[in-house]
Amino acid sequence: MAEKYIGLFEEFPPVSTQQWMDKVTADLKGADYNKKLVWKTNEGIDVQPFYREENLEKLDYLNSLPGEFPFVRGNKKNNNGWLVRQSIPVIDLAEANKKALTYLMKGVDSLAFEFKESGELTFADLAILLKDIQLEAVEVNFAGNCCSRKVAEAFTEFVKQGSWDPKTIRASVEYDPFGKYALTGKFRKSQDHAIENVIKMIRSTTELSKFRTLAVNGKNFGNAGSTIVQELAYSLALGAEYLTALTDGGSTDSTGSSTSSPTGLTVDAVAKKMKFNLSISANYFLEIAKLRAGRLLWAQIVKAYNPECECSCKMIVHAETGTWNKTVYDPYVNALRTQTEAMSASLGGADSITVLPFNAIYEDSTWFSDRIARNQQLLLKEEANFDKIADPGAGSYYIEELTAAIADQAWKLFLEVQDKGGFLAALREGFIQAEIKKMAGKRDLNIATRRESLLGTNQFPNFNEKLDQEMNPAVFAPVDLTSEGAEIETLKPYRGAQAFEALRYKTDVFARTNKRPLAFMMPIGNLNMRKARAQFACNFFAVAGFDVLDNNGFKTVEEGWKAAQEAGAQIVVLCSSDDEYTEFAPVAFEAVAGKAIFVVAGAPANMDELKAKGIANYINVKSNLLEELKAYQSKLL
Repeated sequence: MAEKYIGLFEEFPPVSTQQWMDKVTADLKGADYNKKLVWKTNEGIDVQPFYREENLEKLDYLNSLPGEFPFVRGNKKNNNGWLVRQSIPVIDLAEANKKALTYLMKGVDSLAFEFKESGELTFADLAILLKDIQLEAVEVNFAGNCCSRKVAEAFTEFVKQGSWDPKTIRASVEYDPFGKYALTGKFRKSQDHAIENVIKMIRSTTELSKFRTLAVNGKNFGNAGSTIVQELAYSLALGAEYLTALTDGGSTDSTGSSTSSPTGLTVDAVAKKMKFNLSISANYFLEIAKLRAGRLLWAQIVKAYNPECECSCKMIVHAETGTWNKTVYDPYVNALRTQTEAMSASLGGADSITVLPFNAIYEDSTWFSDRIARNQQLLLKEEANFDKIADPGAGSYYIEELTAAIADQAWKLFLEVQDKGGFLAALREGFIQAEIKKMAGKRDLNIATRRESLLGTNQFPNFNEKLDQEMNPAVFAPVDLTSEGAEIETLKPYRGAQAFEALRYKTDVFARTNKRPLAFMMPIGNLNMRKARAQFACNFFAVAGFDVLDNNGFKTVEEGWKAAQEAGAQIVVLCSSDDEYTEFAPVAFEAVAGKAIFVVAGAPANMDELKAKGIANYINVKSNLLEELKAYQSKLL
């Protein structure tokens, strides 16, 4: 039966790229192709409107198979399986164990015990924490303030004294002294002491071949506002710094001078103990490509150290949904964000994934939010079958081209860091911090001007949502872990929504004991224009937590102003067409006469004439939403 379809498309001649371009150019009717159709990302990549097979001709890594060097197509040969990780805050060891056993019964196969308080974890503690957990069937990870050499040694001893085969135990300790230095600005004791600890951890855990004792926390770059390329490049530089410091390549002291004592560790021994912890953002296809590009580049970096086995070149990645784009207001939208992020991580070939609960950024997760986060991954596995196909993105012209573009940009930035002496030297120079801060500032401006949308926060807020609970001010501020006597400027993870949230929360607090400010829409004139501008203005002022009152329209300015007075409006927004503002704006401005803040919705061509008459307030798509709302709020509260 299939034979009759063989020649189905023979009657259609092939269409060349040039023919497509000619057609596109004709349809644009003189408009600039690059401005209209090419998406310029924050990463410096020009995303074309279409890609074709010829785009893949220059990509030599396409000849490799999944599970083969350079591992761009994944670390596994036959599937795309990943571990479903869920985090457990540890306050009481027995309670944490109870919760862990519950999670394991619900489909989780990777546990992350997060310790908020400092202190060593002993053999006896592990006996309580890991009671009845079959370590051969689940991955165990230790994160937070417990991470140290003694924890690794205690866990190793715990495994040896159990009935498990040490070579089958999958575990990790999130020990990242160089990465923590970027957050605190100071080593706990010294750089040499940190290196010595890592060496001892690697040597003492040799028998546990799947026990990853050295973390590369690239997620801190992403959560501080970096681009995908920056996060990847700086993560690679951090990983390379560890390879250099821990192998016979030698290390550097706090002044950047070389130390003379080689460690005696091989690159294989070091690389096989490393795990990259990366954040995943909302850039769906770019995040898929990031993980593929990361494996490609890391394989080449490790290869340069001449490992004995190509298996040492595998980049083991734990992906965690990022915090930068998560919001306090309209928090259920966070579940939508984390769902696409989990999809990116799984399709990109992450080895394990954590989906943060939708409320994790502002309160302790609940039974419900934990369940939703867990099930988001289980649905991808058990219903969408994302784990069945090795390298699902293979052959997609778009994803392959993005992989190559990200790899190219990240490699250039990686080499720039290396030219400065490596990761630590670039930190001490302030280069990495400055580049991330510059990009974060650009992204903040994009959010303030709504070029980048955070649904429910700077765009389409829930008009009826109020925060009645007392919020910790830290929720609206960057995370500052800077130590006293810090040697460098530190990275400070934050969320892009924080400035807007602080603004709106201030209104919510004010409204607990006062009347909430009301923005009244005065639509008049052209039906289509007044409706569109009234809707825009309602969204504009609701972002600050103001009450908004829309109306169908008024026949006269006098009628509209009377209704505004009856409603107790503190802001009156005239919504009409540009041409009609010439007539309506001066009349409305005189009617309001300073009894409320008068605003014109739009940017009429005769704005200068209107300003000359005293009309000073205008809102439009080019407005800096954050700054203008701050100004209105300062007048009203």
